[in-house]
Amino acid sequence: MAGVDRWPVRVLVLSGGLGLLYAVPAGGIWISAERTLAWSLGAVLPCYAAGLFLWWRAPAHPVARRLVAAGSCAALGLVIRFSLTLFAGPADWNPPTPLVWTGLLVARTLDVVVSLLILRLVALLPDGRHRYVHERVLLGALWLLTLCPLALMASGVPEQLLPRLLVQPEAWLPAVGAGLLLVRSLLQARERGARCSRLTLVAAVAFAVLLGRGSSRLFRMWQGDTGIAYFIGAALGALPYLLISVGVLYGGFRHLLPGMDIALRKPVVYGLLWLIIGGWYLGMTTALGLTAGQYLPIGLAVLVAVSATMLFQPVRGRLNRLAARRVFGARPSNFELLVQCGTTLEHAYDVTRLAPQLATSLREGLNLRWVRIELGAADAGGGPFAVATAGSRAPGETGARAGVGLRQGEEDLGFIEYGPKDEGRFTPEDRDLVETLARQAALAVHNARLTAELSARVDEVQRQASELNASRTRIVQAQDTERRRIERQLHDGIQQELVALVAKLRLARNQLRGTGGTVDGTLTEIQEDAVRVIDELREFVHGIHPPVLTDQGLAAAVTSRARRLPIPVTVHVEPELCARRFAPEIEESAFFLVSEALTNVLKHADAARVTIRISHAEEALLLAISDDGVGFPAGSRLGSGLIGMRDRIEAVGGELSIDSRPGGGTTVHARLTERRREATHA
Repeated sequence: MAGVDRWPVRVLVLSGGLGLLYAVPAGGIWISAERTLAWSLGAVLPCYAAGLFLWWRAPAHPVARRLVAAGSCAALGLVIRFSLTLFAGPADWNPPTPLVWTGLLVARTLDVVVSLLILRLVALLPDGRHRYVHERVLLGALWLLTLCPLALMASGVPEQLLPRLLVQPEAWLPAVGAGLLLVRSLLQARERGARCSRLTLVAAVAFAVLLGRGSSRLFRMWQGDTGIAYFIGAALGALPYLLISVGVLYGGFRHLLPGMDIALRKPVVYGLLWLIIGGWYLGMTTALGLTAGQYLPIGLAVLVAVSATMLFQPVRGRLNRLAARRVFGARPSNFELLVQCGTTLEHAYDVTRLAPQLATSLREGLNLRWVRIELGAADAGGGPFAVATAGSRAPGETGARAGVGLRQGEEDLGFIEYGPKDEGRFTPEDRDLVETLARQAALAVHNARLTAELSARVDEVQRQASELNASRTRIVQAQDTERRRIERQLHDGIQQELVALVAKLRLARNQLRGTGGTVDGTLTEIQEDAVRVIDELREFVHGIHPPVLTDQGLAAAVTSRARRLPIPVTVHVEPELCARRFAPEIEESAFFLVSEALTNVLKHADAARVTIRISHAEEALLLAISDDGVGFPAGSRLGSGLIGMRDRIEAVGGELSIDSRPGGGTTVHARLTERRREATHA
C-alpha cells in the first residue's frame, strides 16, 4: 500500500483516538453515564482498539481498515453528539439552529456509515474481498442509505420521530451482513463439494445474535432514552460489537484471515483481548449502577450495583477464560498435568531439555506468573546441570527464595521456585502437586546422572577396547615383521656363510685327494669363517633374548647393552635393584624398552650422550632414558618405534610418557608395577 493511500486512514485513526479521549469522560461525567458508557466502552472502544491493532500489523488488509474506520467514525459521532449536548442551549434545539441541524446530520450519517462498515466487514469475511456478483451489487447499493438522514431531516419529519426512523438501518444492517456471510459460506461449500465449514456455523450464530440485537434496538426505541430498559437495550446493542472485535482480532492472530499474518507473542494478544473485555465489563457495571442510583433509594441502588457486578463478573470471567483458551490453548487439570509431566520425566535423560519443558508445563498448568527450575546439584567446579525460567518476575518482586527442593536420599538435586498465580491464590492442592512433581523430577535427575556416568564408562571401555585391539594388531604385525627379519637374516647372512663354509670344505677335500697340494691356508680360512659364523649367531641370539638378562637380571643386561653403543652411555641403578629380580615379562619389557630407546637415539637423536636411570617408588619400577639430542616438537605424531614402545609397556599394565622439545633432547619415562619372579613362578 502506497504512503499516499495510508494518509486518509491515518487521519481517521488519529481523529478517532482523540475523539475517544474526549467523548468517554465527557459523556460519563458531564452528560449521563448510564446513557453513554455502555455504548462508549462496550461498542466504540472495542472496535477502535481491535481495528487499530490489526491496522498497525496489517495496514493493507480490508478487514483491518474497515474495523478501524468503524471505530473511528463511531468515536467522531460521539464527539459531535456530546458537544451538541454540552454546548447547545435549549433554545438551539427547538427549532434546531443551522449549527445544531448540521451537527445532527453529520452524527446520524456517521451512525449509518458505521453500520455499513460493520456490514461489509462481516459479509466479506474472511478475506474482506468480493467473490460474487450479488455481494458487489447489494453492498454497493446499500451505500445509498447514507442519504437517509439528509432525506428525512429535509422532508420536515418531526424531530421527535427522526431517531426512531433512523435507528432502523443501524439496527438491521449488521444482521444483513451476517446473512450475507452465511450465504457466502454455503456457496463456497457447494462449489468445493465439501461439508459446511466452521465459518458456516459462525455465520449462522452471528445472524441469530445480530437479528436479536436488531429487535432489542427497536424495543429500546419504544422505551425512551432513560431507565433500566434503555440500559438493557444499550448493553445488548453493544455486545455484538464486542464479539465482532474480539472475533476478528482472534482471527487475525490465529491466521484465520487470509493475508493477515500477525507474528506476535501470545501474552500481548491475550492482554489486548483482556482490555477489550474489561472495557465492556466496566461500561456495563458502571452504567447500571449509575442508572439504579437515579431511580432507586441509595441502599437499594448500592445493592443493584453490587448485584450487577456479580452478574457481569461470571460473563467477564467466562470471556477471559475463552480468550485464554483460544490464545494459549486448553490448560490441563492438576491430574492431567501430573500425568503429562510424569510421562515426560519418566523418559527424560537430558536435563538440559527437561528443565524448560517442566518449567513451561508447570507455569501454564497452574497459571503461575513465573517458574524457575534448577535440575542437578551444584558442585565445586560449577553450577547445576540445567537452569530454566518460564515467565518473568515483577521488577519489585524480591525476598527469600520460596519453592520446593529436589532430593534423592541425602543428596540435593535441584530446586523448583515459583511466583504467585495470575488469578486466584496458591492452594494446598497446588503445593502438593508441585511437591509430587519435585519428587519425580529428583528421580529423573538421579537417573539422568546415572545414565551420564554409565555412558561415560561405556565410552571409556569402548576407547580402551579400541586401543587394545589396535595394540594387539600392532603386536601381531611386529611379530610377523620380526619373523621375516629373522628369516631374512638367517637366509642372507648366516645361511650364506654356512654355504660358503661347505664349499670351502669341499675344496679342501678335493685338495686332499689331488696332487697333495697344501691345504693349510684353506683350513685356516674355514676356521676363521666358522668363528665368524658363531659370533654372528651369538649376536643374533643376543638380539632376540640376551642370556645375561635371563642369568643376571635387568641391571646387568642394561649395562651390557649400554657398553656396546658407540656413544657414551651412563647407567644409574639404585643399589638395592642391582640384584633384585622381577617377573620375566617385566624384565623383558623394561630391557627391550631401553634397547629400542637407545636404537632411536642412534638413528634419530644425533646425541652425544645418553643417561639411563633405574629406580623404584611405591611398588613400581621406574625407567628414564635421557639424551641431549635434537628432540622433536611437542604434540608431533609419534613414529612406529615410539608406538611400539608404548604398546610393549602398556601390554604389561605399565605407563609410558615422552618429554621432548626441539634442541632440548628427549626423555622417555616408564612406570611398571613390580612383580617378583618368585611370585610369578609360585
